[in-house]
Amino acid sequence: MEKVSLKVIARELGVSAATVSLVLNGKNKNGRVSEEMSQKIIDKAAELNYIPNSLAKGLKMGHSKSIGLIVADISNVFFGTLALHIQNYAEKEGYTVIIGNTNEKLEEMEKMITFLNSRQVDGLIITPAEGSEVLIGSILESKKPVVLVDRGFPELNVSSVLINNYEVCYHSTRLLINKGYKKPVFITYKQDQFHTNERKRGFVEAMKDAGLFNPYHVKEVSYQCLEKDMEKAISQLLKYKRKVDAIFFATNTISMAGVKSLLKRGLLIQKDIQVMCFDETDAMNLFPFKVPFIKQPIEEMAKRSLELLIGQIENKDIKPRKLFLEAKLIN
Repeated sequence: MEKVSLKVIARELGVSAATVSLVLNGKNKNGRVSEEMSQKIIDKAAELNYIPNSLAKGLKMGHSKSIGLIVADISNVFFGTLALHIQNYAEKEGYTVIIGNTNEKLEEMEKMITFLNSRQVDGLIITPAEGSEVLIGSILESKKPVVLVDRGFPELNVSSVLINNYEVCYHSTRLLINKGYKKPVFITYKQDQFHTNERKRGFVEAMKDAGLFNPYHVKEVSYQCLEKDMEKAISQLLKYKRKVDAIFFATNTISMAGVKSLLKRGLLIQKDIQVMCFDETDAMNLFPFKVPFIKQPIEEMAKRSLELLIGQIENKDIKPRKLFLEAKLIN
């Protein structure tokens, strides 16, 4: 089947491709093509199911109207929801979104950036992998529009949209302490990322201010070996002489692994041990107990990230901006 192009429509009507282009691209404002012929061109395009090549059109104008989104773990409800909102807002602005996943691996992030650049995306929204400062720096040097979301690098002059990780974790930990929990433990990922470090710092500072901190109050697990590491961590915590009375999980993925391990041991959540975590998950709603969680403004994070990126793409706002949005504890 012959691909329907401007030339095909022009041949069918006995006019030039330039005339067809003028009408279908909405540039016949001065009436160079008669109303009768304009309508014939529009009708013929509909009859032949003509689909404009938006990529080629965009590239002629200097952009593809597409955006690359790179997330750490698309199976995580946080990143899945973030991607959904970014896609929805992008469509309203006339952009399409190509989504890539890194599984928290630097080499995968590099591959995705190379792939997306080969697709000539206009800009990138990235949740960066650990150790990707140099990679982000190279994007900045290339003048490619880029925005970091959920995670950032304070030392880099790059636009980013983050939450108040330190403040919300400090406040939430103080709330646990004020409720009478004097031996809470914070379980986080074993990684050197700004957002995880800030969450841990909030917990540690709150414990220190209450005169309760001890190094054993922080446990770290590996993203790649989460289930195995969580089993080991929970086992160690339950053997401590000073009985742990609460656990603050640093992410929703960590919380699900932790709750699963606790239930396996027959512990009654919120009775034998208090649990608190980041982000709400549907699975938590199936349990016969309520889990306090920190609600991140995911939709606003998506909207702000896209606004910052489009501002760069369309040269409306090229100065890097770092936004910190407010997350709240939901009891």
